[in-house]
Amino acid sequence: MKDLSQYQCIDFHAHPVTPAFRQAMDDLGIDPLVEDGFPLPKWSVEDHLDFMKGAGIDYTVLSVPVPHIYNGDGQAACIAARQVNEEVAAIVKDNSDDFGFVAVMPLPDVEGTIKETRYAMDELGALGVKVATNMGGIYLGDPQFDPVMEEWNKRHALVIIHPCRARLRPDNVITGTVAAIYEYPADTTRAVINMIAHRTMTRYPNIRFVVPHCGSFLPYMKQRFKGVSGILAGMGMMDTVDVDAEIEKLYFDIAGDPEPNHLSMLRMIAKDDHIVYGSDFPHSPAPVIQAKKRHLDDNKDYDDIREQIYHHNAIKLLTD
Repeated sequence: MKDLSQYQCIDFHAHPVTPAFRQAMDDLGIDPLVEDGFPLPKWSVEDHLDFMKGAGIDYTVLSVPVPHIYNGDGQAACIAARQVNEEVAAIVKDNSDDFGFVAVMPLPDVEGTIKETRYAMDELGALGVKVATNMGGIYLGDPQFDPVMEEWNKRHALVIIHPCRARLRPDNVITGTVAAIYEYPADTTRAVINMIAHRTMTRYPNIRFVVPHCGSFLPYMKQRFKGVSGILAGMGMMDTVDVDAEIEKLYFDIAGDPEPNHLSMLRMIAKDDHIVYGSDFPHSPAPVIQAKKRHLDDNKDYDDIREQIYHHNAIKLLTD
């Protein structure tokens, strides 16, 4: 890997909305507006580089957006993943001083995912992989994904998690229509709780998981899950889980709205050296992200951790 020590701010949450990704949506018959209640935004390499310059971001780890590339056909997902990963890899190769990437995986196809992991990391130079919180309704932490976790653990893989909407949800309220309002943080929390319940982080300790959006609802759910899971374990209804040990292995990005509350809440459950920066470009407009980052830069409450979040933790996450 290139020397990243020169970069003062590294972004772990940004999406290349490439032609191959748009074509994959068409080929798979997935309409992002119907699926997520939000259209795919315009994106180009030039726009992204301009945004980074204006925001003071030196390096970005690209991960393709949702919707997840799965429509019930595993073979089609494998084809789409390969096409998207090769296109993003070519962009990164041409802009290696500015971008790295994590490869999208065709889960829930386990065999295809192991194959794509090996190709993307060994041949395309991917820094790791990107996964959705659920793939066709099958969630991270599900035992059927254990062979994939074993492969990623062997590779000490960087795994960036991104939410998508649950398969079953109410559609007569706004939270069930526009996924970014509620379904994204809810599904992130649902997936991570499932990972904790199945002890994913301690069983596969070499995987570097990044949870988005300041941990979503985990700052609330940690204590509640500790209490309820303890009761269930005492009744023999689930295995005993060391919730603290599972969560302390996770990394978290601060994409979204970290101020005035979310970052402070995240610090109640996460160590300061496990928090990294995320912009959410281009799904959030450049001027909005840049204004939020300026406010974070000027907020003296975070003087003690700002350099950690922007630089030191990022370097550690990418090089461990």
